[in-house]
Amino acid sequence: MSDYIIRNAQVINEGKISSQDVLIRNQRIERVDGSFDVKFKAHEIDASGLHLMPGIIDDQVHFREPGLTHKATIYTEARAGIAGGTTSFMEMPNTDPPACTLELLEQKYEIAGRTSLANYSFYMGTNHHNFAELMRVDKTKICGIKIFMGSSTGDMLVDEPEVLERVFRERNDILIATHCEDDRLVKQRLEIYKARYGENIPMECHAEIRNEEVCLNSSSYAVELAKKYNSRLHVFHLSTADELKLFRNDIPLKEKRITAEICVHHLWFDKSDYEKLGSKIKCNPAIKETHHKKALFEALLDDRLDVIATDHAPHTAEEKANKYLKAPSGLPLIQHSLNVMLDFYQQGKISLEKIIEKMCHAPAICFDVKDRGYIREGYFADMVLVDLKKRYTVKDSENVLYKCGWSPLNGKEFTGKVITTFVNGYPVYLNEKFDERQMGMRLEFHP
Repeated sequence: MSDYIIRNAQVINEGKISSQDVLIRNQRIERVDGSFDVKFKAHEIDASGLHLMPGIIDDQVHFREPGLTHKATIYTEARAGIAGGTTSFMEMPNTDPPACTLELLEQKYEIAGRTSLANYSFYMGTNHHNFAELMRVDKTKICGIKIFMGSSTGDMLVDEPEVLERVFRERNDILIATHCEDDRLVKQRLEIYKARYGENIPMECHAEIRNEEVCLNSSSYAVELAKKYNSRLHVFHLSTADELKLFRNDIPLKEKRITAEICVHHLWFDKSDYEKLGSKIKCNPAIKETHHKKALFEALLDDRLDVIATDHAPHTAEEKANKYLKAPSGLPLIQHSLNVMLDFYQQGKISLEKIIEKMCHAPAICFDVKDRGYIREGYFADMVLVDLKKRYTVKDSENVLYKCGWSPLNGKEFTGKVITTFVNGYPVYLNEKFDERQMGMRLEFHP
C-alpha cells in the first residue's frame, strides 16, 4: 500500500512546531492539516509523542565508490544515512577514478540508481585540464561543481590562478563548491613539524599545520573570485572564527550569492579531543581550538553560516591507526549528525526549528533542489519521525552501520532517536529495520 497517514505528529517545519496529520500519496505529501479523514484505504501511523521533520539533505559526503569500496560504498553509507534521518545526499568527486567527466559522473548515478536507499546527486570534479567538461554540465541535473582549492584525500588540487579565474568567470551560472586551504602554506608548515618531530608528529599538531592562516588565505581568495565574477560560491566546512568575516547575514538566504557550510564535527570536537581520539578526528580542514568552535556556533545561530552537513569521509580502522603522516584525513558521521544536533538542542543551545532550517530547508534553498526539504503539500514525502526522549548509545560493534565499522562518537549516549524514515513516501527505515524494496531518486534542481 503506497498511501500513508501519519497521525498526531508534532510537525517541525518552516519555523513552527504544530500538531498535524500528514497524508502521503503517490510518493508525495498530499495534505498537511489538523485531524482529517479520507475515503480510501491508507496505512495509518500513530505518531503521538513523536516529532515529524523533513528529511535531512546532506550537501557534502564521500561514499568512496567507485574505486575505494574497501572503505565504503554508496549502498552502505546511504543506508547508514537513512538510519540517521538523511534522505538525500550530494557526493564528492574524489573517487577512483575522479569524477571529472560527464561519462564518469553518469557511472556514479547508475550505481546510485541501483543501490542507494536515499536520494542522490554528485558533484562534477575540477582539475587543471577538464574545462571543456565543466562547460557541458547542465545545472538542473547535478548539484554543482567541486573545486579542491586545498589538497585533501585524493589528487584533485586546483591551484593555478588562471584555471580558477576561468571556472569562476565562465561557470558563474552554477553553484561552485570549494574546499579552501592554502596548499603552499600547508606544505611549508608540514616541513617545519617534520623537522621538529620526524615521523612522530603528535596528532594535535594537525590543527597547527592546517591553521587559521591556511584556511583564511584560501577562503578569502575564493570569495574574492566570486565577487569579481558574480559567481555562485558555496564554501564547505568552515573551521575558524577568522573566516566568518567573509560571510553576511543581512539578506535572506535565497538572495545570497556566497554561502557557507558548517560540519557537525567542527561544532562538536575541539583540539583537546586529539588526546583521546587521535587520528579518528584527523580531518581537513582540521578541528581546532575551542574558541573557534564557539564562534562557529554563534555564526550558525545568526545565519552567517547557512547549512549544516557532515563531510562524511570513512576510512578503515587499519588506515586510521597509522602515524600522523600516513593516517588519512576524514571521519564517518552521516548516521549520527542529527544525534549531535539534538544533543545541542537538549543542552538548550539551539532550537528544533533552527536545526531543521539548517539541515533541511537551507540546503534545498542553497542548491535550488526541486520539491524537497520541506513538509509541504505537493513536495516529495521525504520525512523523519523522531522520538526526542528515546536514549541511544553509539556502539561500534553493535549499531554503527558504516562499512568502516567505527565512529568517533563510540560510547556516547544521545537522547533522541530516529524511529521512521520515509524516502519518496516509502518507509525505508522503521524501528531499526530496513525495507529495501524501493531505491532513492536522482535529485533535480531548478534552472
